[in-house]
Amino acid sequence: MPRMQKIGIGRLIRAARRPAVIVAVVFAGLIPARVALLHAQRSSGYGGSGPGWWTADMDSILPRQDDYDNATGRVRMVVPTGIVRSKGHPFFQALGSNGRACITCHQPSNGMSVSATELQTRWTESDGKDAVFAAVDGSNCPDLPQNLKSSHSLLLDHGLFRIALPWPPHDPDGKAIAPEFRIEVVSDPTGCNNSAIYGLHSSQPAVSVFRRPRITANLRYIAPGSNGLMLMADGRVSTLRAQAIDAAKTHEQAGAPDEEQLRRIVEFESRLYIAQGSDIAGGLLNEEDGPLALGPENLADGKTPRLGGTPDGRAANPLWLSFDRWRTPAGAGDVGLQLEFRASVARGSDVFFGHRFQVQAGSAGMATCASCHSPEMPRWMDIGTSNVSDVNQFSDLPLFRITCDTQATPREYHGRVLYTHDPGRALISGKCADTGAFVMQQFHALPARAPYFANGSAASLVEVVDFYERRFRVGLTSQEKQDLINFLRVL
Repeated sequence: MPRMQKIGIGRLIRAARRPAVIVAVVFAGLIPARVALLHAQRSSGYGGSGPGWWTADMDSILPRQDDYDNATGRVRMVVPTGIVRSKGHPFFQALGSNGRACITCHQPSNGMSVSATELQTRWTESDGKDAVFAAVDGSNCPDLPQNLKSSHSLLLDHGLFRIALPWPPHDPDGKAIAPEFRIEVVSDPTGCNNSAIYGLHSSQPAVSVFRRPRITANLRYIAPGSNGLMLMADGRVSTLRAQAIDAAKTHEQAGAPDEEQLRRIVEFESRLYIAQGSDIAGGLLNEEDGPLALGPENLADGKTPRLGGTPDGRAANPLWLSFDRWRTPAGAGDVGLQLEFRASVARGSDVFFGHRFQVQAGSAGMATCASCHSPEMPRWMDIGTSNVSDVNQFSDLPLFRITCDTQATPREYHGRVLYTHDPGRALISGKCADTGAFVMQQFHALPARAPYFANGSAASLVEVVDFYERRFRVGLTSQEKQDLINFLRVL
């Protein structure tokens, strides 16, 4: 193996403690090569004791702690109760007919989700035959030629799985809900919504939308809604047990798991923690006297407060503001890349909790980033990633026209006719006011699981911050944007 390939991330982190002028030279030569090697290394287990990509029914060990490389450092997974043997475990076992297990779409190296980059690598390595590409939802539509890469473009390019939801919606008892709106297919690039077999006017009418899988970890930090946990993008189930049943039936094409299988799946998911463990510029993120907001160890120990604020944007827990040790670089002059980066992260936390902006034009109310990422706020909301004014936006996604009934409460600022790529919560509730609304997501392990937003429309954290700047006219300077990005990438 060439010498460059043997340079570990730990050496890069230690290098970050050297003066900035030296680190700049070291990083300029190593980072491009390092990023280029990540996926080849993962496939052989490099950087972690477990596999780089887990397949169903694999006989392996999930260790108590494992680390996986990503473009900005390493994501760390912690199982505080000890190692897990995958053989025979229902989270790792194919329960249905398509060769998938829960682990297929919730990979440790991708922060217990999947990344578009890793999926592209997996397509090449498996010649498109990995179970993650199963026709049921790993392709743009099951009736497309499954051997063609183009038939899986939404998964490969944006990390999106097809979610087929019955129309009209049904309540938890199976009774049909009379929707407050009419839904029409304006554009159907995948062909699934107009399909005679899978579409809106088929014998079993369904609406196909495309969404990113959420991470299956840190679940003790998910604030419950009025009816329980909000685990999915549309909040359609409220318990881990119900989520496991839904996932087995839809994504694994299985029957409902038995009670023992459900118990083991829920137990495993409830004791798994994952977050960025180290950063190329920031160093180790789990230092004993470091910020409690960082590192999976603090999550596992219950030391990390929930990332959230009060409705007026203040931090719900002042511990989230405890970046004082990182805030002011020690000494003067050339203080080194690590200290400069950590000071930037501290300023980014100030932006997240303290920079106030107007949420809607003409509104007197002011908010911060923390205002919406708060247990006190509604668990689903429209942040503008799905409802569109430009019908040509994201032309590879389906486009729907929603026409609300005259007696329905209209969408504020939208009126009664809306265009959307994904009606979101409205496909579950049938309410016009829920069109384009989604449950807020976790922010942990972000570097491991790009792209971002439910529809995978942001390829990087830079694009995430730029979206909010355009959407809400937040008014951040270039430095404040970078500080906020650095804050998000270490969570």
